[in-house]
Amino acid sequence: MKVCIAEKPSVAREIAGVLGATRKMQGYIEGNGYQVTWTFGHLCTLKEPYEYTENWKRWSLSSLPMIPPRFGIKLIENLTYEQQFKIIETLIQSAEMVINCGDAGQEGELIQRWVMQKAGCKCPVYRLWISSLTEEAIREGFRKLKTEDEFTRLYEAGLSRVIGDWLLGMNATRLYTLRYGQNKQVLSIGRVQTPTLALIVNRQAEIDNFKPEPYWELKTVYRHTTFAATKGKFTRKEEGESLLETVRQETFTVTDISEKKGKEYAPRLFDLTSLQVECNKKFALSAEDTLKLIQSLYEKKATTYPRVDTTYLSDDIYPKIPGILKGLSDYSGLTASVLERTIPKSRKVFDNAKVTDHHAIIPTGAQAENLSDNERKVYDLVVRRFIAAFYPDCEISTTTVMGEAGKVTFKVSGKQILKPGWRIVFGNVQKETDNETETTEEEGVLPAFVKGENGPHQPVLKETWTQPPKPYTEATLLRAMETAGKLVDNDELRDALKENGIGRPSTRAAIIETLFKRNYIRKERKNLYPTPTGKELISSIHEELLKSAELTGLWEKKLRQIERGSYEARTFLEELKQMVSQIVSNVLSEPYDRR
Repeated sequence: MKVCIAEKPSVAREIAGVLGATRKMQGYIEGNGYQVTWTFGHLCTLKEPYEYTENWKRWSLSSLPMIPPRFGIKLIENLTYEQQFKIIETLIQSAEMVINCGDAGQEGELIQRWVMQKAGCKCPVYRLWISSLTEEAIREGFRKLKTEDEFTRLYEAGLSRVIGDWLLGMNATRLYTLRYGQNKQVLSIGRVQTPTLALIVNRQAEIDNFKPEPYWELKTVYRHTTFAATKGKFTRKEEGESLLETVRQETFTVTDISEKKGKEYAPRLFDLTSLQVECNKKFALSAEDTLKLIQSLYEKKATTYPRVDTTYLSDDIYPKIPGILKGLSDYSGLTASVLERTIPKSRKVFDNAKVTDHHAIIPTGAQAENLSDNERKVYDLVVRRFIAAFYPDCEISTTTVMGEAGKVTFKVSGKQILKPGWRIVFGNVQKETDNETETTEEEGVLPAFVKGENGPHQPVLKETWTQPPKPYTEATLLRAMETAGKLVDNDELRDALKENGIGRPSTRAAIIETLFKRNYIRKERKNLYPTPTGKELISSIHEELLKSAELTGLWEKKLRQIERGSYEARTFLEELKQMVSQIVSNVLSEPYDRR
C-alpha cells in the first residue's frame, strides 16, 4: 500500500477522493492501492528541558545556559493525537512507500518529517507539492511526485528555526524571570516576539516624548485654486509674515504650465502579509483572522496556497490564466474584456526569479461555494487584484502650474485620469475627461490656466504643528516586521528588505496574538499600545540582540539561506549556542537593581 499523510482530515478527504480511496477506516481512508491518513497539524514537538536532564526541571540561574548535546522530539500529550499517531505508525510499518502530503511549506515539511521519524519510517518517501486543492492540481501533483531529498534543505531550515527558538526562548525566559521577575511573573522572551514588542514599546516612547513644534506655510488662492509657496515651511513666524506682506501688495501671475502624461500600474498580487495589511485596513480584521480566512478559502479550493511571501507568478501559470478567468463566473462583467484579447505577460506579474516554493495568492477559478461573509470579502479582494493585473495601465495626466507674486514663487499640481484602465475593476473609477471628474483638494483637476495671465489673489500664512508618530496598527506592524522595522512604502525596496524581515509570513499573526495573550500589548480601536508589563519587560532587557528587529532579521536571512543551501544549519546553530551562552554571561554580570 501507498500511505499518504495529509496535515488535517479535511485535506485527506480531498486527496482520497481524487485517488479513488473511498473506504472509511479508523483514522484513515483506504482504496485503489492507497491509504490516506492525517495529522492534526503538529503531533510532535521538541522535548522539554527536564526531559534531557533532571537538573533542568527546577528553574535556577546555575543551570543556564541549557544546551542539549542532541535535540529530541516527543509526541504532544493529547489522547486524540496519541491515538492518531498509533494509526499512522501502524500504516507506515507495512507501507511500500509514504507520500508526504503536508502543507507545501517549511512548517508543513517539519510536521510530517517529525511524525515519520517518530514512527520509524524505513520505506521510500515522496513529496506531494501543490499550490491548490483543486482536483486538477492534486492529480497533476501525484503525476509529478518529488523525492524527499529535494526538500531536505527546507526541513533543515524548519528544524533550525524551532531549535533556535527553543535555545533562545527557554534560556532567556528563565534568565530574565529569575533575574528580574521578582518571583511575581514569568518574563516570556522569544526570538521574534521580543523584537516585535520592542517595536511597539519604542514607538510609544517616541509618541510620549514628542514635543510638538509650530511651523508656518505660505499659501495663496487664485481662481479658486490653492497654490503653495515653493520656499516650503517656515520655522519662524516673522519670516513668513514678511513674505506675506510682500505678496499682498502684488498681483498673482501664472509663469509656467507643464503637463506630463504617465501611467499608474495595477496593484501587485497578494502575498500573505499584503493581504493581512489590506484586510486590516479595509475590514479591521486581525492578522490571525485573515490567515484563518484565507486558509479556509484554500481548503475550499477557492484560492491558492496562502503562506507565501511573493507577489509574483511563475511562467508556468501563464497558460492557465484564461481558464482561471473563465471560472470566475460571478465576475464575468470584468473578465470578458480581458478574455477578448491576448492576455498580457507582464514582468510585473510573471517572474520566475521572484518565485521560490509558491507563487502569489490567486483564485483557482473553481466555483467559490458556502463562503461566510468575511470569507467572501477576502475572496473578493484576491479576485479583483488578480483580474486587475491583466487590465491596461491607468493613464494619467499631471499638470503643474507655477505662479509668482512679489518675487515669491508658488506651485500647484493636479492629476487627471485619462483612461481608468485597471481602476474599473475596483469600482472607484474616476469619470472620463469629457465628463465631470472627481477632484481632491491636494491633487484635483485644475482650471484651464494660461501662461502670463494675472489677477487678484488671497494669500494666507497658515500655522501648523508637527505631529507625533502614529501608534502601530496590525497593518503597519506587519509591514514593520516584514522590513525589520524600516518604514518603506516603495514596493521594490520592500522586496529587497523582505530577506531580513522578522518572522515568516505564516508566523507573524501568531506572534502578534502571543503578545496579546501575554498581556504585553493591547488594542484600542485599530491602534496597538504596549501595556505596563510590556514596557517593563523591554526596559529590563539590556541585551540589544534580544530586542533588535534588525539583528533578528539577520538570523531570518540565514534561515532563508539554509533553505536555499547557501548556509549550513550546523553553523547557524553553533552561532546561536554561542550567542545564548554570551547573553547568559552578560546578564549574570549586570549589576542587579532590586527596586
